[in-house]
Amino acid sequence: MPKDPKIVKARITAQPQSLLDPLPEVWVTLESGREEKLFEYYPDEITFQPEEFIGLTTSEARALKLKKDRDFLKS
Repeated sequence: MPKDPKIVKARITAQPQSLLDPLPEVWVTLESGREEKLFEYYPDEITFQPEEFIGLTTSEARALKLKKDRDFLKS
């Protein structure tokens, strides 16, 4: 089973300024140097900082989004 790569760099695209703007996306750079989009999110429900993803695996980063979504829905 292949090892889940660690994230070495992360960036978040611009926050929407109007209703029709695209949702922010989380893009990460992996140990291999490959960049990939992890997910997009609704910024009125949850927020992220790029530093939160450094050192996590892609699976852990996706789990972080699920946890924040779940916590928001419970509040």
